[in-house]
Amino acid sequence: MKEIEVFIDTEEIAEFFFHELVRRGYVPTEEELEEIADITFEYLIEKCIIDEDVDE
Repeated sequence: MKEIEVFIDTEEIAEFFFHELVRRGYVPTEEELEEIADITFEYLIEKCIIDEDVDE
């Protein structure tokens, strides 16, 4: 299997969830969106879908 490099931005995740939740009739706060984005990022790491690359 070929490895590809993917960049995942939690701000982009938060924006995606905001639009999807509003479209479905929910109005999340900015704090709630940040938590959802962080949880999503952690889920992707836990499932080995992505690896966290910490810049030094």
